[in-house]
Parts: sequence; structure tokens; C-alpha cells
Amino acid sequence: MTAVATEGFHFVRHGQTEDNLRGVRCGGDRDVALTAQGLAQAREAAERFRGSGRPCGVVIAGPLERTAVTGAVFAEALGVPLVERAWLRERALGDWNGLPIEVTRPWFAAGRTPPGGESEAAFASRILAGVDGLADALTRRPLLVGSKGVGRILLHRLAGRPAVELGNCEIVGFERAAPEPAAEPAAGEPPPDHPWRCDR
Repeated sequence: MTAVATEGFHFVRHGQTEDNLRGVRCGGDRDVALTAQGLAQAREAAERFRGSGRPCGVVIAGPLERTAVTGAVFAEALGVPLVERAWLRERALGDWNGLPIEVTRPWFAAGRTPPGGESEAAFASRILAGVDGLADALTRRPLLVGSKGVGRILLHRLAGRPAVELGNCEIVGFERAAPEPAAEPAAGEPPPDHPWRCDR
């Protein structure tokens, strides 16, 4: 079956925060600002993205300050609208907020849910439902702005790239391959496990 890439989106992780510098967990229930370096990262990444010529008709950012500010920088550089979507909020980490990443990493690997936080299944379901809701906007190639965990879900669940951690202001593109209108799948041919491709 021949396929052509017809629609997609980009994702960028927010700029550096003080919690990133300290190497501690910072979930969607903890709102922190960008550092001066984080703001500079956002400006530099936005200019690189603009200079790349990649199409983008709208920036969609999560509601927390670190993502909202990063999104505003990109929207201004690209000259496109900025909208906010609550589903792009990072996973709520409850009692794990502020703990060292290295201490909590085995807990995440074991699939544990933070006390007072959000389960991995609930988090992934929220993010994937949000992507599904973008169906009418994908031809505008939106740029989504979120946190590291959001990027992890997108890379793992959409593109089959588990255990990938994006750096601050790292950008990855996603394209969904759609069958050509005249193409018909072979009898009994299963759909692809991961219909999205990423350019990381």
C-alpha cells in the first residue's frame, strides 16, 4: 500500500527552569518559570525553527508558565496565533514533585503512580485524546508546546520511540501517513502499529 504524508504537527519542550537545573521532578501540578537561560533557549529555538522554513499555522501551548511563555516566544517569532490547551499540561506528580530525578526514575520504570498524582495510563490517555482532537488542525502543521513527559508520550505512543527524553527547547516533527485515495489495502493487511513518523 502506497502512503503519502498529508498532515502532521511539531512538538517543542519548554525552555530551562530552575527545577531542570537542580535535576528534580516538576509535574503539571507545580508551576515554575523559565530561567533567563530558558528564555534565551526559547528565542534561539524559535528563530531556528522560523529559519528552517517548516510550515506552522498555529502554536498550541500548555497552560503552565514554562510552556505558555515558550509558546508565546514561538508564536511571536513565527507570526502565528497562540492558543492554550489544558490537555498539554505535564503529568501531575503529587508527592514526587521536587524529588531528584535519579531517585524517582526506578519508580517510573516500575509503573508506579505518584501519591496524589496521575497514573501513567491516565496521563497517556489525556495526551492521545488531545492529539485526536487536533484532526481538523493538522493541515496547518501546529506546533505543540509542552513538557518532557508530554514529549515522551508522543514519541512512545505515536511513533514507537520509547524512553526518549527531549532536551529543553528540542523540537521534533510528527507526520501521519495516509493512504492515497485510490489505494486499497491488501486483504487481511493489518494497519501499521505506529502510523506516525517522527524526524528526531
